[in-house]
Amino acid sequence: QVQLVESGGGLVQTGGSLRLSCAASGSIFMINFMAWYRQAPGKQRELVASITSGGSTNYADSVKGRFTISRDNAGNTEYLQMNSLKPEDTAVYYCYALLKRSPPAALNVYWGQGTQVTVSS
Repeated sequence: QVQLVESGGGLVQTGGSLRLSCAASGSIFMINFMAWYRQAPGKQRELVASITSGGSTNYADSVKGRFTISRDNAGNTEYLQMNSLKPEDTAVYYCYALLKRSPPAALNVYWGQGTQVTVSS
């Protein structure tokens, strides 16, 4: 089995910072791609940031310059450093991974359970 476990959400004031973590565990052969999505009440889930196995990153325009996505050396944990937070960043943040299980199998998508981020004005 593969699990993605997020941590680091919480309540913060406007302008504050939070750091989210997502640890992938289980029988993993290789993680090709990891990302963070978020979903605010009444809105569709949207891509916030992504990072490839080679370290290439991509950000939604709304978070560019404020959020930074990274992965650890082993490649199984990703982080989202969120600075200068705004009330509109309030959402449930989900970890996403595109990976192959071990023994090597087809690529599959896995999601974390989500972590709440609330930014008060």
